[in-house]
Amino acid sequence: MTAEFDPATPNMARVYDYWLGGKDNYPADRAEGERLLGIYPPLRDLVRENRAFVIQAVSWAARQGIGQFIDLGAGLPASPAVHQAARKVMPSARAAYVDIDSVVLSHARALLATSDGVTAVAADLRDPGSVLADPELRAVIDPARPVCVILGAVLHFLDADAARTVTAGYARLIAPRGCLVISVASFDDETLGKQLAEEYTAAAWRNHTPSDVESFFAGLELVGPGVTEAQTWRAWMPQPVMRHREGHVLAGVAQRQA
Repeated sequence: MTAEFDPATPNMARVYDYWLGGKDNYPADRAEGERLLGIYPPLRDLVRENRAFVIQAVSWAARQGIGQFIDLGAGLPASPAVHQAARKVMPSARAAYVDIDSVVLSHARALLATSDGVTAVAADLRDPGSVLADPELRAVIDPARPVCVILGAVLHFLDADAARTVTAGYARLIAPRGCLVISVASFDDETLGKQLAEEYTAAAWRNHTPSDVESFFAGLELVGPGVTEAQTWRAWMPQPVMRHREGHVLAGVAQRQA
């Protein structure tokens, strides 16, 4: 076993798996998850709200006839995985899971090995051109056809300008009728968000506002309520709903029309 799989060393992808009720985690990951919940007890709820939103957005996209999905910064495959949720609507749906974490990629490739039309790709989501040109991804995904690009709970590790550059790249490169799914964690108390980030990752935490998140969809047409809380997003809702609480998962879906 390599150092990356040392059971005594917690890995945040496996901690997320623990919070989601998964089985791909070790005692050290569970202990780390509980330690972070001690800092902010609702954290597990936010993680689960985010996951529920992503699956709901994937199902919506599949109902629109989109049969290709790219999950950026995917983390460990959860149940249901993106391709599983999509295939409940469209059995022929295909998916590429993209990450730079070697632990995630090793687990994903092992868990997804029996699924045709599914791949796990080592690539940096901050470079849309390279991601969409990757040969492994293109073996499953045809960027010339509509694709659903998912940025679930990753853009809060980029500043707003960098996030806009990244999302603009995907918005420009995806085919018409393709869509972008975005969620970010946001805290009314910015100090709390920074503390959590410092506790579990070396990445810089950026506390994006709803207007920031709206700007990440520039050039695309927002679906339903636009940017709202993940737990309240519904494609048929006309207005956003924001609950009064300290922590939120801000979420939205937008589609390229031409």
